[in-house]
Amino acid sequence: MAQRGDVPVASGSHQRAPSEEQLAAAGTVFALLADPTRLHLLWLLAGEEADVTALAAACGAARPSVSQHLAKLRLAGLVETRRDGRRAVYSLRDGHLRRLVVEALNHADHQVTGMPWHT
Repeated sequence: MAQRGDVPVASGSHQRAPSEEQLAAAGTVFALLADPTRLHLLWLLAGEEADVTALAAACGAARPSVSQHLAKLRLAGLVETRRDGRRAVYSLRDGHLRRLVVEALNHADHQVTGMPWHT
């Protein structure tokens, strides 16, 4: 991780201080990620696109619940859909979100397992 003054900067990051609008948008993303089912769905979609039935089976949640979570994620612009016949196939919208989800779960892995932190 690079440094900009005293602030660490992720590689490939945008090199300016965040605006109030950006902070609010990021806060919305984190609020959506705070739900374990939505986080699980995003983690699944980080690997590959899938429809509601496959996502419900993979995360062990009821199909109507998964549909509601996906609707929230879609309205927030975090996932997108494409039609494949009669079914909607969901995918992550961008690499920033993919990396955020993976890093959050890697961080949680260290907390849960007690593995040493990276420097």
